[in-house]
This record gives sequence, C-alpha cells and structure tokens, in this order.
Amino acid sequence: MATLTAHRVRAELIGAWRLASWQSIDPDGTVGYPLGQDAVGQLMYDEGGRVSAQLVRSGQPGFASDDWRRASAGEMCAAWPAYFGYFGTFSVDATVGTVTHHVEAGWFPNLADTEQVRHYRFEDDRLVLDAETEWGRVRIVWERLPIDPS
Repeated sequence: MATLTAHRVRAELIGAWRLASWQSIDPDGTVGYPLGQDAVGQLMYDEGGRVSAQLVRSGQPGFASDDWRRASAGEMCAAWPAYFGYFGTFSVDATVGTVTHHVEAGWFPNLADTEQVRHYRFEDDRLVLDAETEWGRVRIVWERLPIDPS
C-alpha cells in the first residue's frame, strides 16, 4: 500500500466516526474494555482542524433530577468513570503515521494542554487508532458515519 500524504490522510479523517471498540492492552496481553464492550462514542474531525472525542459507557441509569447541577454525590461518582471526552485541534504526520490531538480541554482536567499522539491506519470504512497512554496501550476502532443528505 502506498504511503498517504498528510493532506490525503487529513482528508480521510474529516467527518464523523462511531465507536466500534475501545480496548486497553496490558503488558501481558490481557485485553480490557475501559467503558465496557458495548461502549458508544463519536469522534469528529472537521476541515478547520478541530477534533472532538466523546466515549460513554452504555446503559447508565438516569439521575433523579433532570438538572445535572442537582446530581447527588453518588450519582456524580457513578457517572465520572462512565465517560471520556475532550476537544481541541489535530495535526497529521504521515511520515510516521500519526495523528496528534492537541487537547484544549476535556472531562479529565489533566488532558488540557496535552498532545495525544495516535498511530492511525484505515481499514475499509474503519479508522484504527493505537496509542501508548499513562495507563497502558489502547486501541480504539471507529466506523465512518454516513453523511446525512438532508
């Protein structure tokens, strides 16, 4: 397969992607699922160079109140580990096969002002992102969402 240019990779990334799977892989090869095997999510790249990633555990119970500011301490503690999200800008380095998410802010405050480097590959209508993180290696697989013509 020919190496894609940064411009071409960027064009391939643009759009919306649905989470297919998020795996963590321990040094011994053990595979885990940080938000469960049925987690849901959306990754968006736009032509202006913006990125947004949202990943959520499926089947969370609702809060007692529809006003998020009235959530109990227990509800907040249960919701915290069931979500992962951030936004910022992105850049591509096609020579090493990486897309870097330059995080402006997110759910976990320590992500702000960091560079999240992901090794990418395209497999048909899927985008596979691999990364080394503070808590191990992760593989996140996304499926391209169709464009709504309406």
